[in-house]
Amino acid sequence: MRYNQDLMDEMNLLVLFPMHSDLEGIKVHSGSAAPEMVSAAQRLFDKGLISAIDGGYLTSTGHEVVQHAKSALRILTGDFKN
Repeated sequence: MRYNQDLMDEMNLLVLFPMHSDLEGIKVHSGSAAPEMVSAAQRLFDKGLISAIDGGYLTSTGHEVVQHAKSALRILTGDFKN
């Protein structure tokens, strides 16, 4: 399977979630957010990774996915230490 634009939009939205607290989330405002981010939030909610259709909080599965996504991003951008 290859990444497509929808998956990339979902990954870009997921890495915006803070990892230091389960009490902080994000809000994707349909009036001001890019349409692809609004759609990505809907798909992530449908997949059970976030708590609300417009962002909210990460679910436990979402939290695990974000950890992996942020690790991959750090490695691919060279922002890691050996």
